[in-house]
Amino acid sequence: MATTGMQLLGLILSIVGWVGGLVVCAIPSQIIWEGLWMNCIVQSTGEIQCKVYDSLLALPSDMQAARGLTVLSILLCGLALALGVLGVKCTKCIGVNSLKARIARISGSLFAIAGFLYLVPVCWTAHSIIRDFYDPHVAGFC
Repeated sequence: MATTGMQLLGLILSIVGWVGGLVVCAIPSQIIWEGLWMNCIVQSTGEIQCKVYDSLLALPSDMQAARGLTVLSILLCGLALALGVLGVKCTKCIGVNSLKARIARISGSLFAIAGFLYLVPVCWTAHSIIRDFYDPHVAGFC
């Protein structure tokens, strides 16, 4: 007789297999990605074709703003991470505990600001996609 652990493992693996079957059934044969820096098309054969945007000025204003906010967020996260390492109690770079606590608070605040700066273009892009989905004047991919 099988143990309970083996039965649970079998049940979990069967659920993973079922989800995998659903994913394979739902995946389209061609996927188009539009990122901040390039467009990519992935064929069902696994071939990926990417093209860098020709000009910065040819991009819509929301994509230009998304690029700027994303890069700014990444740089701010790097600064927050460096300050966070200095503000951790186990480091010996700064001996005064009150200064370490202040640096840790500043680091946390910078992380929160960086997260907000990264969230703005994501929400903006989601809003644009939803707006274009319901706009009858935008052509579909039929």
